[in-house]
Amino acid sequence: MVYTNVSKKGKLLIYTRKPEAEAYGPGLSNSAHLAYSFDGKTFLPLNRNYGVLFASATIVQPDTLHEKGLKSPWLFRTAEGAFAVVAVRVNLDDSADEESRGKILLWTSPDLIHFTEQGLVDLGMDVFVRQCACEYDPAIRQYRIHWQAEDGTCYANILRSLEKTNTVSAAEKDEAFSFPSQNPEVSGLKDIVPGNILEVEASFGEKLFRRMSPLENVSVQAPELAVASSAEELENVTATAFYSDGSSVQKRVKWDMSAVDFQKPGTYRVSGKAFQQEFPFPLAKGYADPDILKWEGKYYFLATNDNVNDIGMFVREADTVEALFAPDFEEHIILDVDEEKDFIQTFWAPEFHVIGGRLYILFAVSGKKWGPQCHMMRLKEGGSIIKAEDWETPIRVRRMDGSFLAGKIGDITLDMTHFSCAGKDYVAWSYRKWIGTPDDSGSMIYIASTDPEKPWQLTSEPVLLTRPLYGWENHRGTINNEGPNAFIAGDTVYLSYSGGAAGGYSYVIGMLEGKVGSDLLNPENWVKNNAPVMSYYAGVFGPGHNSFYTDEDGNLMVTFHGEENLVIDGGPRCTGIRRVHFDIDGNPRFDMLPVQDLNPSLAAVETTVLVPDKASQV
Repeated sequence: MVYTNVSKKGKLLIYTRKPEAEAYGPGLSNSAHLAYSFDGKTFLPLNRNYGVLFASATIVQPDTLHEKGLKSPWLFRTAEGAFAVVAVRVNLDDSADEESRGKILLWTSPDLIHFTEQGLVDLGMDVFVRQCACEYDPAIRQYRIHWQAEDGTCYANILRSLEKTNTVSAAEKDEAFSFPSQNPEVSGLKDIVPGNILEVEASFGEKLFRRMSPLENVSVQAPELAVASSAEELENVTATAFYSDGSSVQKRVKWDMSAVDFQKPGTYRVSGKAFQQEFPFPLAKGYADPDILKWEGKYYFLATNDNVNDIGMFVREADTVEALFAPDFEEHIILDVDEEKDFIQTFWAPEFHVIGGRLYILFAVSGKKWGPQCHMMRLKEGGSIIKAEDWETPIRVRRMDGSFLAGKIGDITLDMTHFSCAGKDYVAWSYRKWIGTPDDSGSMIYIASTDPEKPWQLTSEPVLLTRPLYGWENHRGTINNEGPNAFIAGDTVYLSYSGGAAGGYSYVIGMLEGKVGSDLLNPENWVKNNAPVMSYYAGVFGPGHNSFYTDEDGNLMVTFHGEENLVIDGGPRCTGIRRVHFDIDGNPRFDMLPVQDLNPSLAAVETTVLVPDKASQV
């Protein structure tokens, strides 16, 4: 759908949502959402009506998270023309946050996509804040904070700098400020708790709308003229699919060549149909954490096999990706229960990786005592992937000093991945302390360097990249940052990971971004998205724990597991595949449905084929 603004201004609404029982609980609803209005009347939700800004959890001793949410968000302009948001921080269950008594939370943002949490602004009074607002006052070149205490009394403070939250004046009683009504009618939206409305330039608003709305295929065009002296050459003539944001991608075309005589020079009018490899969901029921590899002309599929209670490692082999999921597929067990080696349970998240020219499988496994730990298993020289005897004995991953990756008894490590960037090799994995206890740290993503000649031993100390600070990462008691996987596009290395309930509808994919050539062992060189990049949508609930591969046409493809239905306690985890699209600004988009990727009603194309005189080509 393409929208056009007839005026030069648009309007942005910031709001929270009312919880929908378990389907969109407080961990998700107590976040800032955005909606845009082209005409100033009807508002259209951005980001599929999913939160775009979440409050960070606080960390308490020994290393445990206290989840937080937000309410009463207020969007305003900075002195420089950028954006900022203030809100009241609450506990995850929507109760008053004792740590935020007399304080409000502040973020700054250049574009309403990336946010920097500046922290709490101490308003100087020992009372809970009910609602708040902020605005820049050009007369004094400072910011006025308006807020209301729980007893209804209104106060105001002056803040000199948004980046220095301690530059705030003492609170003074304020005239009653006009806060948004808690139950207004906002055309186009239901079950929301509105914040304020901010007028913006239409050019900015429309760009933000495109960035935070599903893309759609709006046209498909073939070249006016194609020179081809054979059927093979015509098969290589592609069409261009265009999208609602102005981006495009090449699509193969199935050309009708019946009217073309490649032995007779001349021009021929031909028709064809553009196509994109499409995978129905689900592809494989009961298979989670999927991974696909192309190796020596064949494709291979690995996954956590829930159908056998996650015991054993099974691999499929086929000539095409589609054939991996054909009804007559064959599976080969390449690692089974081995009591002698203490490989008993949780054969989790196997991934193929080529490291230093050798093929490895990175995975986690437990012994008799539950507690998955990262291992690597290498294919023997000249070995067959589908033969168990052609794999070397798995090795448990170790630190620089030779000790095991898990620091203490009871800690777990899992979901290890590998990537190379700018001539250096890295591993990233999920690490969790005190699982199942009140002090549970939640699973956290760590990174370290490694030597491709001995990748099972780190060459640097582990560095924490991300932990589940946001409500979408810490939902319904599942405190997760796990399943990292990387790809490089242009000058950016993208490290995806998953958060939320691994076996439920709220599982989602988050993203970290770093620059190629930077020190990737420095957490400050990574940018973490405040909101997930892929969440539940049409027919796929709980998409997460993904990996990537490149198809025959050079498209980046994302594999993931999800569920067919919105089941609160989780249904069968199933494998899915989608194409990753890069939008007009070069950002990867993961949530494009097949009909949005290539609209069947637009797929028919025509071109004129010029068959050249072969004698003239000599």
